[in-house]
Amino acid sequence: MVTVIDPQIAGISGDMLLCALVNIGANKSKIIDGVYLAQDYLKNSKIKNIDFTNVQKHGIQATQIVLDIDERVDERKGTDVRKCISLASDKIGLAEKAKSFATSTIDTLLAAETRVHGTTIESVHLHEASGLDTVVDIVGSAIALNDLGYFDDEIITTPVAVGGGTLSFSHGVTTNPGGAILEIFKNSKIAISGGKVKDELTTPTGASMLVNLATKCSEFYPQLKVNTVGYGAGTKNFDEFPNVLKIVHGEKTTNYERDSVIILETNVDDVSGEILGNMLEKIMKKGAKDVTITPAITKKSRPTNLISVICDTDSMNSVLDLLFSETGTLGIRIRASERFIVPRSIVKTTITIQEKKFPIRYKIIGKDKNFKIESDDIKLIAESINKSYKQTEELIRNVIKKELS
Repeated sequence: MVTVIDPQIAGISGDMLLCALVNIGANKSKIIDGVYLAQDYLKNSKIKNIDFTNVQKHGIQATQIVLDIDERVDERKGTDVRKCISLASDKIGLAEKAKSFATSTIDTLLAAETRVHGTTIESVHLHEASGLDTVVDIVGSAIALNDLGYFDDEIITTPVAVGGGTLSFSHGVTTNPGGAILEIFKNSKIAISGGKVKDELTTPTGASMLVNLATKCSEFYPQLKVNTVGYGAGTKNFDEFPNVLKIVHGEKTTNYERDSVIILETNVDDVSGEILGNMLEKIMKKGAKDVTITPAITKKSRPTNLISVICDTDSMNSVLDLLFSETGTLGIRIRASERFIVPRSIVKTTITIQEKKFPIRYKIIGKDKNFKIESDDIKLIAESINKSYKQTEELIRNVIKKELS
């Protein structure tokens, strides 16, 4: 099963995620009972009323939370909020995956605030995210996800709209997205975009929840049979679009995985084979997935070489620098591409051949225990045991087959 979280238009906040899960079918009574237990672990905060109601947002019926809290503090230490979430998770009896999600979410939020303010986890104070409403969002969503069984799904997010303009916070005014949002998404491999309005669309709590749920980010939905759809409404209203977070749950209709890659291409007509060979090795070491050099004819009937590199966004800039410096090209074409790939996993192990131990890497491809051995490892072992590449590959293959059987 697969769950798609779609914040590419209206962004994501903690209450929008919680409400979308209720809208798609989570038991709201379980959620309400659970968050009432959580309030006992946060001093000077009490829930006066909590419920979920249906609202219309630009013609879309969505679920919105009704939450009335008696809050008698302006800010709290982040560790107090974390302690509340951890103790509440135990009291409620959350499953381990749900508890891990809840505590990891608040840890992500605290780590981001720590980096922004240059302080420590123990001393960082939460302002906007210090209230009981943050606990309600995180604990409530953990209960909802567990109730729906979504922790066992593949969870995909589309790129996240964060909005633009400026925003006011406890220390004054800053540009949007704020520092905490950027820290949360940094190194997460989740893409962000400005969105359609000069307003905050994604909150730190929503961002922290998303990075602890989504295993991948894609501009496109996977190939799936849609079973259920949920809409969670935010409190703001915009003229340009409905302020709702969409969640789609369904079954994959293909055994193949889908991901996004970057393709870099350039033509060079004055570079020697030695330079191209050296460049190819360097590019692969920089993290490229593949490099192809194709001979062709270009303008003025000149022989040329078309260099094509497949890489991801993480390695794109370093590959670009190499292409420019090594070839002297004046321009590189860039495009994003979706691709289907066979599921695979990399295994690292140690095998014994001729009473010698060797480290070995191989890919398990698909679900039928087919595997492919890393060619560089075969070469090293072949040299060590003084056998041909083909003979060595067969020896290694037999050892791995025994391990997998």
